[in-house]
Amino acid sequence: MSNYLAPRIIHLLNTRCKTRSHLHQILAHIILHNLRPDTTVAPHFIAACHSLNLLSSAAFPLYINNLRSPHTFVCNTLLKTFSHSGTPQKSPVVYSHMNRNAIPVNHYSFPFVLKALADLKLVEEGMSVHAQITKLGFLADVYVGNSLLNLYAAAGNMSLCGKVFDEMLMRDVVSWTIVISGFKEAGRFDDSLIAFERMKSEGVMPNQVTVVNTLAACAGFGALDIGVWIHEHVKMRGWDFDVILGTSLIDMYGKCGRIEEGLRVFEAMKEKNVFTWNAVIKGLALSESGKEAIKWFYRMEDEGFQPDDVTLIAVLCACVHSGLVHMGRQIFASLVDGKYGFSPSVKHYGCMVDLLARSKCVDEALRMIEEMPFEPTVSIWGALLAGCRAQGNSELSEIAAWKLVELEPHNCAYYVILSNLYAEKGKWSDVEKVRKLMKDRGLEKDVGSSSSTVEIEDRKRSLELVA
Repeated sequence: MSNYLAPRIIHLLNTRCKTRSHLHQILAHIILHNLRPDTTVAPHFIAACHSLNLLSSAAFPLYINNLRSPHTFVCNTLLKTFSHSGTPQKSPVVYSHMNRNAIPVNHYSFPFVLKALADLKLVEEGMSVHAQITKLGFLADVYVGNSLLNLYAAAGNMSLCGKVFDEMLMRDVVSWTIVISGFKEAGRFDDSLIAFERMKSEGVMPNQVTVVNTLAACAGFGALDIGVWIHEHVKMRGWDFDVILGTSLIDMYGKCGRIEEGLRVFEAMKEKNVFTWNAVIKGLALSESGKEAIKWFYRMEDEGFQPDDVTLIAVLCACVHSGLVHMGRQIFASLVDGKYGFSPSVKHYGCMVDLLARSKCVDEALRMIEEMPFEPTVSIWGALLAGCRAQGNSELSEIAAWKLVELEPHNCAYYVILSNLYAEKGKWSDVEKVRKLMKDRGLEKDVGSSSSTVEIEDRKRSLELVA
């Protein structure tokens, strides 16, 4: 009977199972005719449950909440399906069920449960799985090893990721790419690039995922030479400049100060999206080519692309670095009026305060700070302070400096500026008050702390807006 019914059930699952009611009818037949152990039916039933969002309520109880232990193949199918579903937390539960019920695991089991654990950032549970992998000798499998690398890289634990990498007997381009990407995501761009160079020296050629991640590290570290090598490699391999690869190249050239090369890449691309345009505008903003950035901003609109919040930050930053206060006001007014379909964020306000403060409109900048629907950030008060200091407006400088002290009470530079402000005006009692406040808070004047330090920090924050 089972041999006769199984093909019929599979046919129904693949062709007629369109609703939850259909699936529950088929489930009743599976239970009634004892087809639960049938490994040919299981993957089709699990797939149908996935498509109808019934994995947890139908597939899980059928195969896991049952007295008889399911076959390894069925468990692996559940592990895989849950790990790619909206409920990846069930995948480790299936894995634990296998261990408790002595259901054998194999090299297919580990990548699926490790993927779920990586997505859930459950490193401690992952370490337990790691111990079992080592005990059973599965680390020799490159797919299992790569899944472990991904677990630790996803959690930002590059120390354990590196340890696993060094222990792997076999590594492929995916192994290297995970390490390169992990260091990049952790902000360790130099280590990411070292891994890339080491990969090349071992004769492993990068794939497109590798180069996209490496280009991001080049952009973060300013490693133009490696970025240029990648560009040449891409051309040599005959790869198309698709949206992801092309945008990554433009972003790298823009952040490495060679936006003109990025523009050539842009023109060579057959397809662009909003991220591509943003990379161009950001690159022009960083090169202080404000008028060009605005020209490209309007070209973007003319070609039917809807600017997003990042676009507006980039174009406002371009106005900041090129002193285009009138244009900045105009674009910001359009943003406030709802032209772009979203309201300005604190970053957009920060750009405008910076622009106004640098353009000697500090009173207008202060009004914007007081009227904006957000609490001012350190970068906003820092921008106002830098503008006030440049114009010798000691009264507003004092207000801004005290706000910075409130927001970052352990930053010595702000106390130093306050002390200098009071000293310039001969307010020695206030100088002493600031020094006492520093002493009470356990702070000492850093030799490098000065107004120039604040200006450098302000410049860095401004550049981070377009990073």
